[in-house]
Amino acid sequence: MTFVDSHAHLADPAFDGDRAEVIARARDAGAAALVCIGESLLAADRARLVAEQYPRLVYWTAGVHPHDAADFDEQSSIPAIRAHAESGAVAVGECGLDYHYEHSPRLRQQAAFAAQLELARTIGKPVVVHAREADEDMRAMVAEAGRAGVRGVMHCFTGSEALARTALDSGWSISFSGIVTFKKWTDIELLRLVPPDRLLAESDAPYLAPVPYRGKRNEPAWVPFTIARLATVRNVDQETLSAKLTDNARAFFDLAR
Repeated sequence: MTFVDSHAHLADPAFDGDRAEVIARARDAGAAALVCIGESLLAADRARLVAEQYPRLVYWTAGVHPHDAADFDEQSSIPAIRAHAESGAVAVGECGLDYHYEHSPRLRQQAAFAAQLELARTIGKPVVVHAREADEDMRAMVAEAGRAGVRGVMHCFTGSEALARTALDSGWSISFSGIVTFKKWTDIELLRLVPPDRLLAESDAPYLAPVPYRGKRNEPAWVPFTIARLATVRNVDQETLSAKLTDNARAFFDLAR
């Protein structure tokens, strides 16, 4: 079985001691590609270095997370993200809105998100979006971006059905993480709502390890547990679903085959 981890923080210091082993385990588990997320300009620099060590396996993104939106400076941040995109980054982000922690003021989050959406539109790259407890504002911004032709993925989706439908109506994709294997996940219909061609799977490593590894440092090799859960709920063969999700991720991020 092959799979693509559409969202992993492989450049995170949590992997500094054994990153090569983590990537090797992912490859052995069937990983066809790993998308290393640059959720800050510093993380994007680190992600690029990781990707350059593993051509045609690890890819990287560049953006500014809503937690860091207070420090976002459009005059310097946008050119830096654009430079990453021109050097091969496959997407803008992780960016978005997070009203749960509010590490940055909401208006600053909205401004940073809007600027990155506009950049994604301008350069023709997809956007990787973080959304937490910000459904109303997120729905409005996603709908507007969709109308402007921006392609995006709602990563590690835990939002409402209304937000999911807005994203899907806007032509966006939705990615699920190991959270869907937790006992507390009860929204089975949401896992069935996403059309087969808009569905992605991710680790969000080092966070949110799936059952049976919950509580441990997560890694991409465990994405198949999330895919198995999705396959069970959607009543499809796991290998067939994994192949479809691999095709989806390759098409979304325009990855090499």
